[in-house]
Amino acid sequence: MASNLFTKFFKPPFPFAAIGLDEDLASAVSLERRQGQLVVRRAGLVALPSDLVRPDFQESNINDPRELSNALLELVASINLAGQKNWSVALPEAATRTSILTFESAPASRGELEETLNWKIERAFGCPVDELRVTRRRLTIGANGDGRARYLVAGVQRAVLAEYEAVFESLGWHAGLVLPRHMGEAWWLMRAPFARETDALLVSSHNEGFTAVLLRRGEPLIVRSVVCEGQDCRDELYRLLLFYRDRAGGGENVEGAGEQHALLERLLVIGDRLDEERANDILAETLSVKAHVLGAEDFRLALPSDDISFDQIAAPAGLAALAWS
Repeated sequence: MASNLFTKFFKPPFPFAAIGLDEDLASAVSLERRQGQLVVRRAGLVALPSDLVRPDFQESNINDPRELSNALLELVASINLAGQKNWSVALPEAATRTSILTFESAPASRGELEETLNWKIERAFGCPVDELRVTRRRLTIGANGDGRARYLVAGVQRAVLAEYEAVFESLGWHAGLVLPRHMGEAWWLMRAPFARETDALLVSSHNEGFTAVLLRRGEPLIVRSVVCEGQDCRDELYRLLLFYRDRAGGGENVEGAGEQHALLERLLVIGDRLDEERANDILAETLSVKAHVLGAEDFRLALPSDDISFDQIAAPAGLAALAWS
């Protein structure tokens, strides 16, 4: 298998099929483009046995690789995708880390840029950079013209990635793109028709807490991964939105960008730890605005039936949608 897992996700072509992995569920999706919209051609879910996948950034993730291989094979066979060999993969949240890194001044050289980025990555992720597989992208939002730059950085431990890679290899699969779950979900907000009109918020909850991605003009502005108990999710989201309101909210300058911006008017909620109504109530409390709660129809994505919800396949479908970006 080629060693380009966890590579940059902005340069097509990419597979039109993707796998989503979580602690207790695996999903598979294939898309096609039809009459100007994306259509879910095939989609399926399979429940995973308890403790088979134990997402963690530093520790072993897969208790029984053969059992996970069999579960994935059963999944793709059930939706007639057993012959599919090229996949994108959305990894569980807790197995990955994502951060936005800001430069206070312009590096004097390419070498200084790489050295400073590596130092910042090690500080953000808590481990040596040579133990990581990292993807990064320079962002335009927040750059103020005097060399101050921001990078979106996502990483996974090489040892952890190798576990998943071994499972894919056992199935004869080529995983050309592997990213955190929230990046597949956030892609819908990045590519949406309204992306440059209003700010948008993704709240993606999982067993360990939630990840929030605030986007402006189709780019991540704030990324926060919060580990908390279910009852604390509301308070943690409230704190994040206070930060957004006070430091980067509607009508305020963003890190010297010198521009005025619309309020947060779009909301995408994934997972069941914090439901849409409660998340929108927190927006109203902190920002005095109710956001439009997004669904598949807002992204011109046609689902095959009511048996599978957008919530369940948003991450792999977002990665599969890159095939037409």
